[in-house]
Amino acid sequence: MQDFMRRQSEMIDRVGWSVTLVHPTDEPGHDVPFAYTVGLTAHDHPELLIAGLDPATAQALLNNLAGRVYDKAERFSHGQHVSDLIAGYDAVIVDGAAHDELHPGAAYARYGNARVRLQQIVWPDPRERFPWDADYAYDADAQPVIGHP
Repeated sequence: MQDFMRRQSEMIDRVGWSVTLVHPTDEPGHDVPFAYTVGLTAHDHPELLIAGLDPATAQALLNNLAGRVYDKAERFSHGQHVSDLIAGYDAVIVDGAAHDELHPGAAYARYGNARVRLQQIVWPDPRERFPWDADYAYDADAQPVIGHP
């Protein structure tokens, strides 16, 4: 764990944030991959989280948004649609609290549970429906969410 935290600190010092990837396990409630940033809390911004995507895609999307936050002081609000992140689709930003399926342990270890705030990037199905919409094309467990707009 010390080596992980040291490497993460080096990345945060170099870039301003780090992306932590969490792979699924055989444990119940931990079968969906997710990724989150660590480092934005130090700049008084929520950490960003995304669930249900392959690690490379999740990392690319988080790096895009974290770069906007860190380099351009862009802020996202609960329920905001982001139209220039996923080609041809809007993503939606939602505020919320961590839970067993989406738990940013490295961010909590670094900054403490009370200090870390979260915003999730929620992606749509091919018909532009979200997990909280009727007729969402995927199983509800495909993309757990921390909140609804």
